[in-house]
Amino acid sequence: MILATIYKVKIGDIEIGGQNPIIAQSMTNTNTLDTEVSVKQIIELFEAGSKIVRLSCRSIKEAENLKNIKESLQKKGYNLPIVADTHFNPAVAEVAANYADKVRINPGNYVDKRRQKIDFSAEEHLLEREKIKDRLQRFVETCKQNSTAVRIGVNHGSLSERMLYRYGNTARGMYESAMEFIEIFREYNFHNFVISLKASYVPSMIEANIMLHKQMQKKGFYYPIHLGVTEAGDGEEARVKSAAGIGSLLAKGIGDTIRVSLTEDPVEEIPFANKIIENYAGRSEQNMPYYELNKSSKPQIILKYDNFTDEDILINSAVDFTRINYETSYKRLKILSNGIAKNELSNIILQSLGIKYSKAEFIACPSCGRTLFNIIDELQKVKQKTSHLKGLKIAVMGCIVNGIGEMADADYGYVGAGAGKVNIYKKKQIISKNVAEEIAVDELVKIIQENGDWKEL
Repeated sequence: MILATIYKVKIGDIEIGGQNPIIAQSMTNTNTLDTEVSVKQIIELFEAGSKIVRLSCRSIKEAENLKNIKESLQKKGYNLPIVADTHFNPAVAEVAANYADKVRINPGNYVDKRRQKIDFSAEEHLLEREKIKDRLQRFVETCKQNSTAVRIGVNHGSLSERMLYRYGNTARGMYESAMEFIEIFREYNFHNFVISLKASYVPSMIEANIMLHKQMQKKGFYYPIHLGVTEAGDGEEARVKSAAGIGSLLAKGIGDTIRVSLTEDPVEEIPFANKIIENYAGRSEQNMPYYELNKSSKPQIILKYDNFTDEDILINSAVDFTRINYETSYKRLKILSNGIAKNELSNIILQSLGIKYSKAEFIACPSCGRTLFNIIDELQKVKQKTSHLKGLKIAVMGCIVNGIGEMADADYGYVGAGAGKVNIYKKKQIISKNVAEEIAVDELVKIIQENGDWKEL
């Protein structure tokens, strides 16, 4: 057995990895150019218990404003780390590395551009890798000079065309996308980085992270892992997805920091994230949960939780069933609390794992500074009008960064297109462009009706 070198990562004054405590983090949904509003929300998140806060950085101007945000926080007595979330433009990441404590880059769009290219020879694959390595050099040097950490942040919905061609839209594709950047960083003798493999589909997220965990151990190195289920949505459904994905991995001893993504006020993410950590932060694989099995022609898992709070029942049942189901596939679940069946929760868990659909499935991002319409309210309106459409998958996305990719298997998409505007999709095809926010939900309903997928309540 290879003894892996375990790397700890410094993010400002916080160290993660190894035996350091697992920590919760979040992300603002403010305009990063608005220093006052951004600082206010960052402080709210720190006060709620977030140990790290991320901001979107779409431009060099926004990256440069991190300096003002950092200075304002320090004047107010807050010295916790801030992270720049960058996409598409390496120059933005390079500037942000001068001011942020950590910079998130996305391997799927750091250099590789969407060119509608559908095949890549082995030679082209290697040439693209060399291009990425060349472009990363300046970024790595800046990070070394400023002691800036990095997150290699892979999203299932934004894998590069090159990775999609070679590995498909799979957990393996997510892993390989991250490993390419890990190997380049190691070639530059840079080790101050964290890795995340996120997806909106819980089984893919779990599979990718287990693969990463095992392969790093095999290769003899181990870097901290940031866990999260992206585009989880809001309410009970989002919390079940997050608990199932994050909690089941923590219960296996995988994960060093977590973010629960909710399409709600970002502050709402922290108490739930910390509750998951409280339950599963042992840093070693936990014993499999106790359960009963109804051995009929259709086997049913029975989970019992007596004298638990509703939140603990939700977290424990989501994690327990996910772990049991990972070992052996079951399609039926019964949850009992003090003898009372929690049928709605059972259905939500089964749907979150793609086992059984009892209502429409919603994919929704948590919003950030890139979102230019009120996604929290709009998601509620979409759900009110369409929740009864059992079997349909509807994506409500703030922008195109992950929007187009994460909604690839959605039946309909509702994606931010600019200030107060959205585009409506059927599968991957735009049907209506730049629809005003005020009428966009009705336009979505109309398109669903025109395509024969509408059912009256």
